[in-house]
Amino acid sequence: MLRSMYSGISGMRGFQTKLDVIGNNIANVNTVGFKAGRVMFKDILSQTVSGVTPGTDDPTGGVNAKQIGLGVTIGSIDTLHTPGSAMVTNTPTDLRIDGDGFFMVKLTDDQEVPFLTRAGDFHIDVARNLVTSDGFLVLDSGGEPITLEDDVTAFTIAQNGAIIQKMSDGTTAEGAIIGVAKVPNPEGLEKIGGNLYRVTLNAVPEGDLEPYMFEGNNAEEGTGAIISGQLEMSNVDLTGEFSEMIVAQRGFQANSRIITTSDEVLQEVVNLKR
Repeated sequence: MLRSMYSGISGMRGFQTKLDVIGNNIANVNTVGFKAGRVMFKDILSQTVSGVTPGTDDPTGGVNAKQIGLGVTIGSIDTLHTPGSAMVTNTPTDLRIDGDGFFMVKLTDDQEVPFLTRAGDFHIDVARNLVTSDGFLVLDSGGEPITLEDDVTAFTIAQNGAIIQKMSDGTTAEGAIIGVAKVPNPEGLEKIGGNLYRVTLNAVPEGDLEPYMFEGNNAEEGTGAIISGQLEMSNVDLTGEFSEMIVAQRGFQANSRIITTSDEVLQEVVNLKR
């Protein structure tokens, strides 16, 4: 069978994957805290027809190797952790990290390693816990759930994540500090849906997130400031995505033409018997 046919098949598979990623990016263009994906290709191991003939001291020169490529494969599917634009909501519990870091959330209090998210659309539930839209508990800088005291009548959130509470007797007290996790390798996090990331061994050494829990607006650790009343929108660039869609579509068409041409050549070979 012709090598070109399998090269064309690998190209079609690769561009199909690229279209899948682009489609997901465009579908999440208005998803709060969403980070776009990107597909990178690499060539498959080439078949060596003849090896290298090194040059000698006499007038005979060297001869380079002759190799035939065998197609393309997916090198990586990267998550681009660039910041998204800010959307002003003026809701005190809507938070945006202006810089690096992730909010930490847990489904239950006894969950060992928290999930991470950049979506800061938080709420206060009936038990006065700070939670996400899906009911996950938002954690402080020590990894504990954040709960407002019973006699709190109003509160504001400082840029370091500190909850400034106004008590029923008119006094002001500082409550828990919303935690920010600074992950060494954000691209190593695993997307699990719901705007959440799971910690992996490639994102944090030994999967232990505790040494990387800090307050917001920490210049020494490099965590971003927590801005109240704003949300971080998706970092998807529609102009770039549609341009890449055209490139992927044409690449898919070109590889399908390779398969068609290879099929015609094989048909001619079969017809030699006649």
